[in-house]
Amino acid sequence: MGPRFLAWLAVYFVLTCWYSVTLKRLALLDCMTLACLYTLRIVAGGAAAGLALSHWLLAVSGFVFLSLSFLKRHTELRPLVQRGEAAAAHGRGYTAHDASLVQMLGIAAGYASAVVLALYLHGDTAKVLYAQPYAILVTLGVLVYWISWMWLQSHRGEMHDDPVVFAVKDKVSLACGAAFAASLVAATVEWPW
Repeated sequence: MGPRFLAWLAVYFVLTCWYSVTLKRLALLDCMTLACLYTLRIVAGGAAAGLALSHWLLAVSGFVFLSLSFLKRHTELRPLVQRGEAAAAHGRGYTAHDASLVQMLGIAAGYASAVVLALYLHGDTAKVLYAQPYAILVTLGVLVYWISWMWLQSHRGEMHDDPVVFAVKDKVSLACGAAFAASLVAATVEWPW
């Protein structure tokens, strides 16, 4: 383990402790912190592997993680709404009345990840790194569909777990992951035509 990895690990530890003590009780900051923590895992992994990470990767993943963080809160608030309670969610800075706003913020964050991905695909970087950069366009549609699918499931009350746990068990999410990966593989292959 190099010094860069240890430095990111220390930042992650401090932020996790701060989240556990204070930030998890503050509306909006809790979700933003969770998104930062998940993104820090990617940064620390890059540091451990000695990889230079693209700001595009960090931006796309950061917005996806922000969407998933809001999705987790929405899933927690939905039962309060269904029971007609106006009380605050236990240990959180949200009330049942915040559910629709949390939903809007989460969907917007998810779609923002798709916008950043579209900008990346339109730029010169993708054209240099991939043999078939247009094959990656499939990832854009898959990402928008998956974000929409996850939020639809929460809106319908079908999501009873943490969104990541739900996605690992969900056949549609797994199919989206496979299609996303296949698009990336297809983009790296030199086609004879």
